[in-house]
Amino acid sequence: MEIRQDDPTAPYVAYLLAHHLEELRSVMGEHAQALDASGLSAASVTFWTAWQGDVLAGFGALKQLDETHGEVKSMRAAPTARRSGVGRALLHHIIAEGRKRGYQQLSLETGTAPLHAPAISLYRSAGFVSCEPFADYQASPHNQFMRLDLSK
Repeated sequence: MEIRQDDPTAPYVAYLLAHHLEELRSVMGEHAQALDASGLSAASVTFWTAWQGDVLAGFGALKQLDETHGEVKSMRAAPTARRSGVGRALLHHIIAEGRKRGYQQLSLETGTAPLHAPAISLYRSAGFVSCEPFADYQASPHNQFMRLDLSK
């Protein structure tokens, strides 16, 4: 699997990003916090794609909140790549990048629907723990917050 920094507005990302946003909105409604291609193109966000050969297997992003705090954004495995390790590879890549940047912590917001159970298990297995809302997020029955201490 190859992970590379990429352009979230690239045509080959469009279908998977649209699927990601549609699926999240279908279960979280107005509480879905996922970024579209424009949001993922912000200067504070680094976007990566994961490839299995010439097939897009997933994507993920890291948003800088401040000099010591990053946010995991838009983790998504393609439906055909689920349970293949793409999510774990992307998450480990993002964590390594956070450490390289000198972040003290990584945070994330995810959902509470059954759809999110595999992601939550992945995050917990990587050491993320539940936390209070961060940045500008507001708690709702549809979302939850996690963080990983990178200072250790």
